[in-house]
Amino acid sequence: MVPVVPVELSDAALAGDVADGLALVEDGLREAASTPNEVLAEASRHLIDAGGKRLRPALVLLAAQFGSPRDERVVPSAVAIELTHLATLYHDDVMDGAAVRRGVPSANARWGNAVAVLTGDFLFARASEILAGLGAEAIRIQAQTFGRLVNGQRAETVGAQPGEDPFAHYFGVVTDKTASLYAAAGQFGGLLSGAPAGVTDRIRRACGAWGVAYQLSDDLLDVASETAQSGKTPGTDLREGVPTLPMLHALRSSSPSDARLVELLRAGELAEPALHAEALGLLRAHPAMEMARADARRWAGTARDEILALPDIPARAAFEALCEFVVERTG
Repeated sequence: MVPVVPVELSDAALAGDVADGLALVEDGLREAASTPNEVLAEASRHLIDAGGKRLRPALVLLAAQFGSPRDERVVPSAVAIELTHLATLYHDDVMDGAAVRRGVPSANARWGNAVAVLTGDFLFARASEILAGLGAEAIRIQAQTFGRLVNGQRAETVGAQPGEDPFAHYFGVVTDKTASLYAAAGQFGGLLSGAPAGVTDRIRRACGAWGVAYQLSDDLLDVASETAQSGKTPGTDLREGVPTLPMLHALRSSSPSDARLVELLRAGELAEPALHAEALGLLRAHPAMEMARADARRWAGTARDEILALPDIPARAAFEALCEFVVERTG
């Protein structure tokens, strides 16, 4: 089933363009995963077939509306951006030792780490091959984005260093590891549709800020949701000792009433079910959650400010709706 943009597109022509584009992206992903090597082909299709929101390709298609949306370069760039995202998932799951991704066994759990790493490499190569046909500027954007993805993963892996502001470290990870690919998606859509340079740059900034807000909403859902709304079991970050924004806000507290929560958060991984449940309950009730929601609203507001300066076409309203969506998603 072809994914849809997570907001209603009230303009029928725009909705049709985006739906058609996403259908072509799905075809392109499967074509890119084709290879004579049966194991590599099956592993490459594994996460494609598992589905996904396809948010990054959708941003490419919406951004292209500010130029010539049917330019033959637009859909290939959307395929390349999603292949890049998928490749990072294969590598992330190896680094994290993850057993499940998108509701199915992870590639590393099914075929082992070596095949999973090679599959990620293969998808990166396919993305680069596609972009090589789209011009030098597309290649430059991809190379810079890839560098930021690696830097963000490195920073997350080593953690905040002694004397480093944990908030600065956290937002550095988010802007590089997550938001940079959203920004590149908007940039590809504007650039390859022939939108004016100023418009493309504004879309890039808007999509980057929106990507930060979306990640913050994921952090909040990981704590607040009672279901797997965020795409993973609630409290996963807390269980694995991954510091997220609500945790960082809570850790700043010096109130005696927060001493137990701070103690649990500083312990790192909370694999013990009773301790995990205790920490999750305390964090859900803590003002840190509203502080993190305010941060998410600020980043969504930054994105919206950029969007409101774009030409008044139906795609601008769609981008505005995405900002509202991410705010509502934080609860």
